[in-house]
Amino acid sequence: QVQLVESGGGLVQAGGSLRLSCAASGSIISFNVMGWYRQAPGKQREPVATITSSGSTNYADSVKGRFTISRDNAKNTMYLQMSSLKPEDTAVYYCYAAGRVSYWGQGTQVTVSS
Repeated sequence: QVQLVESGGGLVQAGGSLRLSCAASGSIISFNVMGWYRQAPGKQREPVATITSSGSTNYADSVKGRFTISRDNAKNTMYLQMSSLKPEDTAVYYCYAAGRVSYWGQGTQVTVSS
């Protein structure tokens, strides 16, 4: 059983930056895919970015060029660097890790004010 804990969320003005972290309680080497989802009030949870064990990344069109996903296997941590934030990025951000079993974090709130 692996626990994922997100941190780094908060309130930021439009145009600002935040870096989210997803710390795992165990090794993340075995996770083929890790990523971030977000859920805004009244909306469905949507994928934001993914990163494979080989380092390949994929982004939602809405965040391309503004967000960067990375993972540090030595620190058992995944990151999401968010820049040029917009009010529409406001949501609860969840990290997940997929291997033989999938795990989700509890979420961290990101609020972008206009």
